[in-house]
Amino acid sequence: MHTAAGPRPVATARRTPWAGTLLAALGVVVFSLTFPATSWALEGMGPWSVTTCRITLAALASLGVLLALRVPVPARRHWGGLAVVAGGTVVGFPLLTALALRTATTSHAAVVVGLLPLTTAAYASVRSRTRHSRTFWAASVAGAVVVAGFALQQSGGAPGLGDLYLLLALLVCAAGYAEGGRLAGDMPGWQVVAWGLVACLPLSAVGAAVALGAEPVHFTGRSVAGLLWVVLGSQLLGMAVWYRGMALTGVARASQLQLAQPLLTLVWAVVLLGEHLTPAAPLAAVAVLVCIAVTQRSRR
Repeated sequence: MHTAAGPRPVATARRTPWAGTLLAALGVVVFSLTFPATSWALEGMGPWSVTTCRITLAALASLGVLLALRVPVPARRHWGGLAVVAGGTVVGFPLLTALALRTATTSHAAVVVGLLPLTTAAYASVRSRTRHSRTFWAASVAGAVVVAGFALQQSGGAPGLGDLYLLLALLVCAAGYAEGGRLAGDMPGWQVVAWGLVACLPLSAVGAAVALGAEPVHFTGRSVAGLLWVVLGSQLLGMAVWYRGMALTGVARASQLQLAQPLLTLVWAVVLLGEHLTPAAPLAAVAVLVCIAVTQRSRR
């Protein structure tokens, strides 16, 4: 593999909003299936096996593409951001949500993770030192109160271990999304995903070998289908089109589309997993979407 001073910057002057919107929307649809697919994968594998195999398989595919296309190694200044992408979206979010889904339902997790656009915006505002209006922060607090109330109601009045995992997943994924969106201005979005995966390959390969030996494995058709989706769909296709969409249409516009993700996941939870939603779940999801929509529409 050839080294170079850095990847060729992506042109940002000529943005195509509609193409970017369609790509980002495709990414949201793919992401909305992540929780149901993870639940399927967990039927045949443990959470550590699902996570490490997901990373390893996706990293091997990414490495093959990078080598085939002779993509230059990113410049040194980009590796800090790539490390955050790897820690947040490659390792942290998949592992923490897999652990959460052992005790939390898919519909419950979907509503809690509905705050992901908000946490991403908060991280990005701190990272870029951007100030938002009072309306933005008022809606942010309202959304947080709705989510906290729903989580407490679903857990019988006290937060469960799954909620802790989901909260940590929100924080690390927000950092990964924000850093990935920033890096997508300097290199193609799919390369941001690919290099983040490759950076994790040595540890993930060892982790997969250990996890598969320590956790029970009972492959079924649904568990294999779930694992393949989180590898090919969520980890590769979804992230690639998501970052590309952000590069074309802008991070703010793309993040608005992700507001539909919790509702889509609730639909998949009913259709694919046979879950029965309580009246609070869709109401909480809609309330969260309204709150986050206000934050996205408020001016800086």
